[in-house]
Amino acid sequence: MISIKNVSKFYDKFKALDNVSIEIPKGTIHGLIGENGAGKTTLIHCLTGIYKCDEGIITYDGKPVYDNPEVKSKIGYVADSNSYFPNFKIIDMVNFYKGIYPAFDEDRFYELNNIFKLVTQRKVKQLSKGMQMRLALMLNLSLHPDVLILDEPTSGLDAIAKKQVIDLLISEVTERECTIVISSHHLRELEMLCDSLTIIQNGAILYQNSIDKIKKQIVKLQAVFREAADLSDINGILNIEQIGSIYYIITDKNSDEITQQLYSKGADLVEQIGMSLEDIFIYTSENKE
Repeated sequence: MISIKNVSKFYDKFKALDNVSIEIPKGTIHGLIGENGAGKTTLIHCLTGIYKCDEGIITYDGKPVYDNPEVKSKIGYVADSNSYFPNFKIIDMVNFYKGIYPAFDEDRFYELNNIFKLVTQRKVKQLSKGMQMRLALMLNLSLHPDVLILDEPTSGLDAIAKKQVIDLLISEVTERECTIVISSHHLRELEMLCDSLTIIQNGAILYQNSIDKIKKQIVKLQAVFREAADLSDINGILNIEQIGSIYYIITDKNSDEITQQLYSKGADLVEQIGMSLEDIFIYTSENKE
C-alpha cells in the first residue's frame, strides 16, 4: 500500500503540491494526469524519495520513503529522460546495476532483452530516446520491484514497443502483484491500463477515483431544443456547445438532476453520450481554472 497523506511541496514561495492525499492499494495501477507544470513530476520525485515533502508524509506499507534505503531498494523508477552514463555500453549499465542493487536479476534482464533486442555492446549515447527508455525499463524490471514508478514510459516508442511495454506492465501486476504508478500524456493508454486515476491541476487534486467512477461522475449530455434555451442558471455545468438545435453539456454534478432541469427548460430529448478519458481531461481542465 502506498499512502500519500496531506503532502505539500514548495519551491521557495511557489507551492508545487498542495495538500495531496492518495491511497494506492498493492497490485494496482494508478495513473497521474495533468497539464505540464501541474505537479506530476514533483509528486513522482516525492514518491521516489528524491524530494522531501515540506508537509505531510509518503509511506510504503507504513514505512516512510524519504531517507530510507530499505524502502527505496524495492522501488523501480523510470524517468521521462534517463541520464545514464553516455559512454557506458549497455553491458556496463548491467554491471553497474548489479553492483548497486543486490536484488538485480541479470537473467531477467537478458530475458527482457529477448523482447526488446538491444545490442549490449552499444553505448548509451548511441541509443535513440526510445531505446534508452527500453533500457531503463529492462534495468528496473530486473530489480523485481514491489513498486514501479513510471514517468512517460512510452515516450519515443513505436507502436510495437508500446504494446510490448504495456503487456509487460500488466504481467508485472497480475503475476507479481507489483504496484505501478504511471504519469503519461497518452490518455488512451492510461484508460486501458489503470485501475484508478488522479487528475492534478495547479498542484492540487482535481478528481480522484477509479476510471469507471470518474466516467460516471463527469458526463456528457445531448439535449435537443426546438427553440434557443438559456441554461446559464443551471449549476454544475462545466461546458456547453451548441450546434443548431442540439446542445452538448458537460457536467460533474448529478446528471439526473441536470436532465430534469433541461426538460423543464423545454428540451424535447436528453440523452447521455459516452466520453473518453481524453475528453474528460480536456473539458475539466478548461473549466476548473
